[in-house]
Amino acid sequence: MKARRALHFVFKVGDRAQTIRFYRELLGMRILRHEEFEEGCKATCNGPYDGKWSKTMVGYGPEDGHFVAELTYNYGVGNYQLGNDFLGMTVASSQAVKNARKLQWPLKETSAGTYESEAPGGYKFFLEDKERSQEGKEQNRIMRLLPFCLHI
Repeated sequence: MKARRALHFVFKVGDRAQTIRFYRELLGMRILRHEEFEEGCKATCNGPYDGKWSKTMVGYGPEDGHFVAELTYNYGVGNYQLGNDFLGMTVASSQAVKNARKLQWPLKETSAGTYESEAPGGYKFFLEDKERSQEGKEQNRIMRLLPFCLHI
């Protein structure tokens, strides 16, 4: 039996260009695919919006073997009020820490070698100043996803 894993997490983004810049230039992820939709999702998968929207999948490797982020963008929505459902994502990447410093992106050291940062729109990320590898093969850098929920 194969191990079960989370596939992706959805982030609603108001500034698609700046958000993609954060994921690519700071975190070092790459765009895996992008889709445009002319009308709202009938299952309201992108929220209570009935207009044009897009989703961009970003990650460190292919979706079939890596946890990825889905960036959902609803045209005409400039920002979202964040709730208390997402506490943060932890990424192990010395390069992300270096990139943040180079881009002069705000970083706050929360413990030795761990830094808190925010994506455009306010989602929190914890960057661990270390790399993950196994026998010369890079592993998924996403270490932890911290949703807040009382019951699943």
